[in-house]
Order: sequence, then structure tokens, then C-alpha cells
Amino acid sequence: MSVTLMQGLAIAGGVVLAGVIAHGVWSARKASPRLPEGHSDSRLEPVLGGAAAVTRAPEDAAADMAEAEGAAQALGELRPPVVPRKTARLDPLIDAIAMLRLESAVTGESALMHLPPTRRAGTKPFLIEGLNADSGEFELPAPGQRYTEFQAGVQMANRSGALNEIEYSEFVQKLQAFAESVGAMVDLPDMLEVVGHARELDAFASAHDAQLAVVLRANQAAWTVGYLQQAAGRHGFVPGVLPGRLVLPGAEEGAPPVLVLGFDAQAALADDPSVAAVRSITLSLDVPQTPESVEPYPAWQDAARRLAAEIDATVCDDAGRPITLQAFVGIGEDLKMLYQALEQRDLAAGSPAARRLFS
Repeated sequence: MSVTLMQGLAIAGGVVLAGVIAHGVWSARKASPRLPEGHSDSRLEPVLGGAAAVTRAPEDAAADMAEAEGAAQALGELRPPVVPRKTARLDPLIDAIAMLRLESAVTGESALMHLPPTRRAGTKPFLIEGLNADSGEFELPAPGQRYTEFQAGVQMANRSGALNEIEYSEFVQKLQAFAESVGAMVDLPDMLEVVGHARELDAFASAHDAQLAVVLRANQAAWTVGYLQQAAGRHGFVPGVLPGRLVLPGAEEGAPPVLVLGFDAQAALADDPSVAAVRSITLSLDVPQTPESVEPYPAWQDAARRLAAEIDATVCDDAGRPITLQAFVGIGEDLKMLYQALEQRDLAAGSPAARRLFS
């Protein structure tokens, strides 16, 4: 009788101990960063009976791969074909342009040899273009071509502010050195007029700039870098140039990305990214950089909603407050007026001039 009781207690104790172990393993797995599907780990988790736990069956992995391939194919069908990006050109809307008159034609090789080593005046870029003797059009100097005159322009405003007197003087100094080297006479616009126009352009740009961002905060378990890359990849995102950035590319080759997904760069550079935990990511949209016709705002809103559902996150503002559907509607109405104002100024979102101005 006592033996039977002792055996029962031992069995009950074993069941309780097994329950405690199982709960501890479950809690540890729940708190640990989420790993990408198919992640291989040499460490086997112990289970009752001494067998290794099998988390995914081969047919499940095959189904996931087929689903990912189908999503990628659908994404490719929805996206317009990639088109080459046009070379940056001078534009009187945003550039102060000076003319360089030549007595005789200059070869492209000579022009390239004497271009300033840096094409920046302070924080403002500038370009030098040549009038091609054969085509009769201005272009960036190229070998094997002949040019009968040149024009140079310095950008009057960007996100660093308006062109000032010091920057304009630096532009003039570099331009005069180039003109002397190729034997040209320079016809410069008045500095005070240029600086005044630059300030007005900067005021307009500052009042019509929009960079939208939402934060996706983990509800429970953190994510690994690999998990984020895998989840975002199913929505068209690819690794960016900088660590901690995933981008949704546009249709135009070399153009700015439509959306940017950013997270802690230190996690991306960790020795073992599968261990580094990420608890929040930022999804941003640079409005003036993308044409309204490709509907970047709906794409931003949809990506935020779908990613949040997939990785178990809450969409918040930078203060941690959840963003409601009504808030998204209000932002969309404001953007309509912004797009109209940019078009009326001939600086439509996504145009080459707008991309340069809002950079």
C-alpha cells in the first residue's frame, strides 16, 4: 500500500517537473527574438524522451518557398518595368545659370580634364554642360565630342537651406578657373538677385516638404535581422546600401526608393545577426521624391498595416501612440493639397527638379 502511494507520488512529481520544464522552454522561446523561417541552429532543444524537437516539416518549408515565389512573381507583375534614369540637367527653376562663350570649339577630353575636382559649392551642387557641336544640345561633357559653348549652374536651394553669398562666391571662383582653362568668357548672373531668389525658393520648399514615418513596435517577442529581412522581402523590400535599411525600389533605375524600412544599424552589423534583437522599425516615405501617379502614400499605409500584422507589431507615431485609420485619412487629404502646390510651381513630386530640390 505504501509502495503504491510512493510510486504515485513519484509519478505525479515527474509530471509536475515535466510541466515546469515545458513551461520554461515555452517561455524562453516566446521571449527570444523571432528567427527567419528555415533558420538552422546546431543547438537541439531537449524534449521528453530525449528526441530532438522538429519545428518544421519539409513540406511546410516547400509550401513557404512556393508562397514566397508566388508573392515575388505577383509583385513583379504589379510593378512597371524598370526604366533608365535620366541624367541630371540644369533647370532655371532651381539653378542659377551662367553662360561661358568660346572663341573656338573645345573637345570633350579637354573639358573633362579641366573640370573642377569637386562639383559642390558649400552644400550646393553645381553642373557644367557643353553645347554639342553635332547635336546642338547641351549635355554633360563626354570624350569624343566637340563643344561650342558651355553653361554652368549652381543649385539655389536644397534641404540644407538656401544658397548664400559665400557659396555663390565659391561657385564663381571654381567656374572662372574652368573658363580660363578652356578659353571662355563668363557671363554671370547678379549675386544679390540669385541669393534673393534662392531664399524665396527655400521658403517655398520648406513649406511644402513632407517626410512621413511610422514606427512598428513589437507587441511581444523581438525580431532578429534575418526575420525582418525575410518578412519585408515578401512585400518587395530589398537590402539598402546602408546597414539597417531595407528599401522598396521604384520603377526607375537609380531613382530614390519609394519606401524605406529602417532599424538599429548596430543590430545589422552584429557578429551574430541571428541573436541581435530588434524591437522597433521605422517605415518612411519621402513624398517629393516619388511621383503621385505611382500612389506612394497608399503603398506606405498598406505596407505599414500588412507588415504590422505579419510580424505582430503596433503601428505608432514617434511618441509611441497608436495611429488610427482616421489619422491616415487626414494625412492623405493634406497630401492632395501638397501635390497640387508642387505641380503649380512646376516642381511635381518625383520630377528631376523636385528630387534635387528636396535632397
